Amino acid sequence: MMIPKDPVMLLSFINLKLRDYYSDLEALCEDLDLESQEVTNRLATIDYHYDRERNQFV
Repeated sequence: MMIPKDPVMLLSFINLKLRDYYSDLEALCEDLDLESQEVTNRLATIDYHYDRERNQFV
């Protein structure tokens, strides 16, 4: 699956998917064939980090 390259668009895309379809980041990455570390690193460039309790990047 093609995911947004822009980190801000990626943030919106990932948080929407987490909110509406997935119980956690690992499930999302497994289903969409993504590397969780790559997603985490890209969102860290705009100072967003995964909050497991909230199941979103904040």
